[in-house]
Amino acid sequence: MQTVVHLLSGDESEQETSLAIAQNLLDDETGSIDDVAIVVQAAGINAVKAGEDNEEQVRELLDSGVSVKACRNTLDMMDLAESDLVEGIETVPEGAVEVTRLQTEGYAYVRP
Repeated sequence: MQTVVHLLSGDESEQETSLAIAQNLLDDETGSIDDVAIVVQAAGINAVKAGEDNEEQVRELLDSGVSVKACRNTLDMMDLAESDLVEGIETVPEGAVEVTRLQTEGYAYVRP
């Protein structure tokens, strides 16, 4: 099974929940989770900025094989550069398109 977590919210509690869900999927003891992706856009981008409270958790997820993808449109609208994000985060042109693409590849969609 494959899961995409869609992180849109600027609410810190929802951001923490999104990251925790990704970790819980990795920790699944049944071995049925093959891949976890997080697509970040809108105010959710703040959860993956370098130097923020979540940086260590984001790094651990990346090191564990979670692909974290940030919306380029969001970066442009918020006047952020890729270098403002935790190292290792991939940028995609449009977050919603990436979520849709992953869903067509069989990823289950989760949004807290």
